[in-house]
Amino acid sequence: QVQLVESGGGLVQAGGSLRLSCQASGRTFSTNAMGWFRQAPGKEREFVAAINWSGGRTRYAESVKGRFTISRDNAKNTLYLEMNNLKPEDTAVYYCGATRKRFGDCEVSPNEYPYWGQGTQVTVSS
Repeated sequence: QVQLVESGGGLVQAGGSLRLSCQASGRTFSTNAMGWFRQAPGKEREFVAAINWSGGRTRYAESVKGRFTISRDNAKNTLYLEMNNLKPEDTAVYYCGATRKRFGDCEVSPNEYPYWGQGTQVTVSS
């Protein structure tokens, strides 16, 4: 059974940092692009960051560019999201996802991600 499990969320003050992890099990995603999305209450799931299968290419939403860094460790089958200078508007449930296509590029549409984790809550207080 394929599973993606996020961890690392929590409550942090504005300006603080958090590091999210997404551990995959059941199969390897080392040849699949992966990404982070978030969903705030009453809003649609939105793209945050994506990384291609090798880690050599990344894409970010404009709202997080320069503050968030996505990375992956294929040997550990783990995806990361380093979040710095957090703002109250970053408050959301953060989800990691994996694409289906092998050796694919970064994807920004959630429709390209058939595999999702259960999410981890990030709350930034002002």
